[in-house]
Amino acid sequence: MSITEIAIKRPSLIIVIFTVLGLLGTIAYSRLSYELIPKFSAPIIFISTIYPGASPGEVENNVTKIIEDAVSGVEKISGIRSNSFENISVVTVEFKQDANIDLLLQETQRKINAVQARLPTDADPPVISKFSSDEFPIMSIAANADIPPTELYDLMKDRVKPALSRVEGVGQVTLVGGQEREVQVQINRNKLEQYNLSILQVVQVIQAANLDFPTGKIKSESEQILVRLAGKLQSLDDLRSLSMLSLPNGTAITLADIADVQDVQKDAEDLNRLNGRGAIGVIIQKQSDANAVAVAEDIKKEMTKLEANYKNEQLGFKIGNDSTDFTNAAVDAVIFDLGLAIILVALVMLLFLHSFRNSVIIMIAIPASLVSTFIAMYLFDFTLNLMTLLAMSLVVGILVDDSIVVLENIYRHMEMGKDRKVAALVGRNEIGFTALSITLVDVVVFVPMALSGGIVGNIIGQFAWVVVFSTLMSLFVSFTITPMLASRFSKIEQLNSKNVFGAFFLGFERLMHHFTLAYSGMLRWSLNNKTIVLVVTAVLFFGSFSLVSGGYIGTAFFSASD
Repeated sequence: MSITEIAIKRPSLIIVIFTVLGLLGTIAYSRLSYELIPKFSAPIIFISTIYPGASPGEVENNVTKIIEDAVSGVEKISGIRSNSFENISVVTVEFKQDANIDLLLQETQRKINAVQARLPTDADPPVISKFSSDEFPIMSIAANADIPPTELYDLMKDRVKPALSRVEGVGQVTLVGGQEREVQVQINRNKLEQYNLSILQVVQVIQAANLDFPTGKIKSESEQILVRLAGKLQSLDDLRSLSMLSLPNGTAITLADIADVQDVQKDAEDLNRLNGRGAIGVIIQKQSDANAVAVAEDIKKEMTKLEANYKNEQLGFKIGNDSTDFTNAAVDAVIFDLGLAIILVALVMLLFLHSFRNSVIIMIAIPASLVSTFIAMYLFDFTLNLMTLLAMSLVVGILVDDSIVVLENIYRHMEMGKDRKVAALVGRNEIGFTALSITLVDVVVFVPMALSGGIVGNIIGQFAWVVVFSTLMSLFVSFTITPMLASRFSKIEQLNSKNVFGAFFLGFERLMHHFTLAYSGMLRWSLNNKTIVLVVTAVLFFGSFSLVSGGYIGTAFFSASD
């Protein structure tokens, strides 16, 4: 018994199957993440190292060259570029397109760890990152408050940043700008020489006096006590009263005697402004598997809570950039286009099939195929983005192809006088290979696109797979739901010119008849003038190649957008 025969004779089984697929598809849709574009990563690794106070030459000799030598032994490298600036070294490593960037990231980290002891002691540990769409910030926020700049920075660092970091889906929160507090010890050179001291001695005394570490434990028969040395400096007066040395007469020379200790603002290295007003910038990055839209909404709710909690400080946030706004607008626009496409397809089906029943049968193929596609998207970790939604808009016209072919043949057998069930079974079996070929033509076009590599493959892969999934599902629908519905609801329509719909459809048929005659005449002329047709076709075919090389059509990785 074929699948179509089962659908006609046992319709409850098909109804249950598609009910389950519909429920699972709805659940899968609710769990899909929203993104502007699909996740993609380029085979590029960045290694940045901060070396405070070093000149570009020192950075190059003491940091950049060591890192370059270390990573040069990693496999599948296509090129290494480096830049040495004042205070910072940036090494960019490019790999071949077929490289597994996650494994190479770990290998690069091991190479760096092996040579880290050769780097200057006052240089920060190298930071390794890869080029990935997950690393792009989703929000940029400006924060202000009616408190001194140093207090605002401490508030943002100690209170606001941890609160935002706890929001579900947030990967990293970075502060930009602001006035950080700094305690400066301005040494008097004459005083140092007078007491025969050096700056190194002063630094060592300050470091020795500002310690906090465990020293051991004391055990008894009933308890164990941990002993800790708590010697952190608590105030400027503690710092000023540090003893540098003792004179022969017993007088102690303190830090205040040889230096001026001040609590000031640290020199600003980064500036952040919104609409010309200084502020502390907050950059939000999401986790790789998080829903960008949901994270942005939760961040906004958390900012509202923080403004209420720190109302006395008049803490306020302003969103300078929110990429999810554009994502929502773009997704809404594509969803609108998708709905419009479904309506237009329904009207065209009604225009050609002349039957509301047949049009409804055909239109069932669209939601049945699309909703089931969400299951595959969820299993393959796809997201709702411009490419997948664009694929759904494109595939609307493709999904009805199989069902149209099957229904038309069923309708033809009904016109021959056969019973609806017999016509449905015979009509589908007769046209089965034709429907299969229609589907496979689309599949063999999009599968190679889905399997292509590199950045282009990452971006267009989800687009192609969604088309393949939904197209294959439409074939299953045309073999099951379409003949099942046709065997019970389809009927021969008799057009009557006396009513509005009948007159309209009959007029359309006459128009199509004239169009068919015109096309037949054009086809007849083409067959009688094969040489002219082949020459014109060849000229157009080869002439199209020169459109790009001649500069008539430009090239770009992404088209310009606003």
